[in-house]
Amino acid sequence: MKGFKEFILRGNVIDLAVAVVIGAAFTAIVTAIVTSVFNPLIAALFNASTLNDAFKVDIPTASGETSTLLFGAVLAALINFLIVAAVVYFALVLPVNHLKKAAFAKQKAEEEATPKDVPPTEAELLIEIRDLLAGKASPEGAHTIPSSSGQHVAEPGKPA
Repeated sequence: MKGFKEFILRGNVIDLAVAVVIGAAFTAIVTAIVTSVFNPLIAALFNASTLNDAFKVDIPTASGETSTLLFGAVLAALINFLIVAAVVYFALVLPVNHLKKAAFAKQKAEEEATPKDVPPTEAELLIEIRDLLAGKASPEGAHTIPSSSGQHVAEPGKPA
C-alpha cells in the first residue's frame, strides 16, 4: 500500500491525470463547436446537409452493390483533431512552458546570487591560523623566554 501511495503522489502521475481530465473537457467543447459550427459551414460549401455527407464516393463491390467512402467524415475528424490540438497547445502547453521557464530562470538567478563555497586563499588560512594561535592562552610559567640580548656572551675563562 505504501508503494502505491508513493506512486500516486508522484508529480508526473498527478500531472498526467489532470491532463487527461482537462483534455477530455476540451475535446467535448471543441467537438461541439466543430460539429455545430464548422461542419455545417463546410458542408454548405459542398451542397451537403453535413460534412459527413460531403465528399461521398460510391464504389461497386463484388456482390454488385455499392459501398460508400465518406471522405467528409475523415475531413471532419481531421478538423476536429486540429482544433483540439491547437486549443490544448495554446491554452495549456504554451502557458505551462512559460511558467516553467520563468521558474527555472528564477531558480538559476537565486543559485547565482548565493555565493558558492569558495576555498579560502593561502593568506586567509595563514591569518586564521595566526589568530587561532594568538587566541590560545598559554599557562604562566610553562614557557619562559630567556633574558638575553640575542648575542652570545663568552663565559669567564673560556675563549669566545
